[in-house]
Amino acid sequence: MKRIAITTLGCKVNQFESAAFASGFEARGCVLVPFRAEADVYVINSCAVTAKAGQQSRQLIRRVLQEHPTARLIVTGCYAQMDPGTVLDLTEQPMTIVGNGNKHRLVEAALEENPPDLVLLMGKIRENKHICPLPVSRFPDRTRAFLRIQDGCNNFCSYCIVPYTRGPSRSLDVAGVLEQAAVFNDQGYREIVVTGINVGKYGLDLDEGETIYSLLDRLCRDFPACRIRLSSIEPTEVNDQLLDLLARHTNLMPHLHIPLQSGDDAVLARMNRRYSRAEFAAVIRRVRACLPAVTIGCDVLGGFPGETDAEAANTYDLLAELPVDYLHVFPYSRRSGTLAASFADHLPGPVKEERVRRLRTLDAAKRQTLYRANIGRVLQVLVERRQAKDGLLQGFSENYLPVLVAGGSQLIRRVVPVRLIAVKDGQPVGIIAEDLLEESRQTR
Repeated sequence: MKRIAITTLGCKVNQFESAAFASGFEARGCVLVPFRAEADVYVINSCAVTAKAGQQSRQLIRRVLQEHPTARLIVTGCYAQMDPGTVLDLTEQPMTIVGNGNKHRLVEAALEENPPDLVLLMGKIRENKHICPLPVSRFPDRTRAFLRIQDGCNNFCSYCIVPYTRGPSRSLDVAGVLEQAAVFNDQGYREIVVTGINVGKYGLDLDEGETIYSLLDRLCRDFPACRIRLSSIEPTEVNDQLLDLLARHTNLMPHLHIPLQSGDDAVLARMNRRYSRAEFAAVIRRVRACLPAVTIGCDVLGGFPGETDAEAANTYDLLAELPVDYLHVFPYSRRSGTLAASFADHLPGPVKEERVRRLRTLDAAKRQTLYRANIGRVLQVLVERRQAKDGLLQGFSENYLPVLVAGGSQLIRRVVPVRLIAVKDGQPVGIIAEDLLEESRQTR
């Protein structure tokens, strides 16, 4: 019985794919072990979206090679796809490198008897026409299941390596999506996170007449007892159809993550983002007017090449003014092969760090405002784990607040009503709404 250790860097799509590897290994009679344990096979599902992610990928590869020289090493993911040559240069030890277009072949390659010292399963990712078939039977150690409905991207934002490592937009057919969702539902997962590289493009490459909006409608109707959460969607894809779905379906979680990247029109144009500052602002205000209780998050890049002080101020001022609730702030990271890598006027590190620091300070303030605005409300919290440091349970509410609450371990993996009572050390804290909890027990 072979021991398999898997570690994952990066996005929710990578996490879904690693769960598919785990399901495949278990189906072949293997046993999964922690990544720091002794194993026969180590799988590194790498990331390349930033320079830091690439560095972490290399560090993990070196660590396995040094600490487990006789084990089988499988390297896959975006870093392996982007730069297999650098991966090969790390060692002369045996290794298998699996490109993103061949992840469905990973388990078979890892378990092959007497393989050659070097196995390369790469291919031309830009020529891929179909999404990899990667069924998942369960998500080890998770209370929320990620449902990958789409892969790849056609947008080619000037800073982003993903279209080169993931290939063109490709969708899983509706039958496959519903079959995977049914597996998660039957396994008892209370929340399914609909994810992909560009989920708003779902179905456009298929001949089924489906879109992300019709698919979300199907998922909400077919799995009424399961919370459905949309991971992220572009501002150009937030429309009346989506707002109507959020208003009609109580199991479609009131939470939208909408990437901005910059609040300056000149920077947006250099980024090859297809909207203006005013158009983005109109989207956010439209969402807030229609659905006041929805939590809205944004991605934003600090320190894009050539970004002036005035352009950076435009981004800060827009986000300070808009009714968004939290920010994911990233420093611009130069990725070889992207258009932005060739731009002049890359900013010094200290300038980028200061712009990122200022945006993260704004993020912290917005989160505290969101948390305080929810004090007194009863939120439906999916309890995920118990914190080691203080013994409190932690979970996410329907509107994506990370809530802490005291309670028994029997509440883990359940959705429980929690009345938010305070914000302590920056974290929202609540108590179990016992009267409503008793009601939910009686009506289950």
